[in-house]
Amino acid sequence: MTKRSILFILVNTSLLLAFCRPEPQSLSVETPPKLSDRQLFDKVQEAAFRYFWDFGHPVSGLVPERTKTPEVVTSGGSGFGISAIVVATERGWIKRDEAVARLLTMAKFLEKADRFHGAWSHWLDGKTGKAIPFSQKDNGGDLVETSYLVNGLLIAQQYFTQNNPAETELRDRIQKLWETVEWDWYVHDGLLHWHWSPNYEWAMNMPIRGYNECLITYVLAVASPTHGINPDVYQKTWKNSPNYLNGKAYLGYTLPLGFPYGGPLFFTHYSYLGLDPRQVQDNVTNYWNLNVKHTLINRAYCVYEAPKDHQYSAENWGLTASDDFNFYGAHQPTEDNSTISPTAALSAFPYTPYYSMQAMRFFYNELGDRLWKEYGFTDAFSLKKNWFSPQYLAIDQGPIVIMMENYRTGLCWDLFMKLPVVKTALSKMRLDQVNYPTGFHLAIPNVKTGQYDVLKHPHLDQYPIHVYLNQAGPVNLDLLKPDGTVAKRIVSGKSMPAGAQRLTFDAPAGQYQLRLKAPDQTTTLAVTLH
Repeated sequence: MTKRSILFILVNTSLLLAFCRPEPQSLSVETPPKLSDRQLFDKVQEAAFRYFWDFGHPVSGLVPERTKTPEVVTSGGSGFGISAIVVATERGWIKRDEAVARLLTMAKFLEKADRFHGAWSHWLDGKTGKAIPFSQKDNGGDLVETSYLVNGLLIAQQYFTQNNPAETELRDRIQKLWETVEWDWYVHDGLLHWHWSPNYEWAMNMPIRGYNECLITYVLAVASPTHGINPDVYQKTWKNSPNYLNGKAYLGYTLPLGFPYGGPLFFTHYSYLGLDPRQVQDNVTNYWNLNVKHTLINRAYCVYEAPKDHQYSAENWGLTASDDFNFYGAHQPTEDNSTISPTAALSAFPYTPYYSMQAMRFFYNELGDRLWKEYGFTDAFSLKKNWFSPQYLAIDQGPIVIMMENYRTGLCWDLFMKLPVVKTALSKMRLDQVNYPTGFHLAIPNVKTGQYDVLKHPHLDQYPIHVYLNQAGPVNLDLLKPDGTVAKRIVSGKSMPAGAQRLTFDAPAGQYQLRLKAPDQTTTLAVTLH
């Protein structure tokens, strides 16, 4: 069981009742204007970002946990917000100097806020920086939430590299914050622990075991230039869990790791906001394949196995941790109460672009103003219960902004993966054993149709396809009609280097085969272009 799966069992009940009490719902649905894929993509991504910018705490700049508790800021959610500010700067939604000023406010506040051997608490008072207990004994350092915060800080440090006083100061302050997290302190009895309290010490007794949302915690703990942990702790703690290895098939997709059906979809988001799963593999798992299959299982459950009265569909899917009509839950196929969380499908854009676009259009076009409010789609809804959350949560808004950008440009993945300490950490953890066969290495077809569904990229106005070559040399890539004739020659005898390549092309929508002729082999992929 992960921390978030028992999230609202542990927390102070009176505070939660204020957070989550359902409000009466309007049955009216305003018909939204018709938008192109690009217009809708931009609108949704920017609206989600505005939660972090407009709703940031006026003193600390940090991000409130949710809209109903503006004085309770969250360390992990603020880390997501920092990466969202990087995205917003790149997109031109805010000015660069405004972004740097906000981030400096946050960094200065974090220097003075309560810290527990360098780690921040899950919740802080936005005015004073004092820790707010997440539960009675969880009133000190939270290493997992700290890792989400540090992840965002390092992405910002990599992005704001101009040689001027403000950006230089920001980079220096981030470096000091990063270097003063005592990751090694949280190794207790040889195991890396989630919490430490000055009052209760190790009483929470929660070693960080896999598989769940916490891989990034180990990457940063091993990567730390000042308080790094021995990689053996990763092997002894993370992998020593009954929920680590899986190997079973669910709805036609085999999961090498994790819970039955994969668990809630935030497992595929939180650790991979900066950590690029395409570049992470060990002797058991390719993490891109793991995350894509987990997402496809989640969607397939919604389409084919969920109770009919939940009113799920190919367009209405996505189970993850969020608010619901009862309280809060870690929604997943094995714990499904009819709650859909928009962050689940939208943050899956890198993994399932076409299916994520289907969901986004359904949320916007069909549910209208029942779901769409000031900062985009609210946290969750249930058509069965005719319930729509009135709130936003930082930890759900952030992955929408960041993962949509990783689909669009790979921005946060590129920034984080350039860090030398990250590359070294992955090597020490033996997570750098990427070994793709020649072919369409990122494509996992729909097992029901046998087709790989390809979305025309909203910003390229082209169909993207990724190929991997184990040998450099001349390449032919053809788009074949169902009768085997060539509809389009995408690449004709071009000499290409070994490694991963992204190619783009245009063609009429429909079913085809892609045929790749590489120096070492020929491979095909059945595709449907949408």
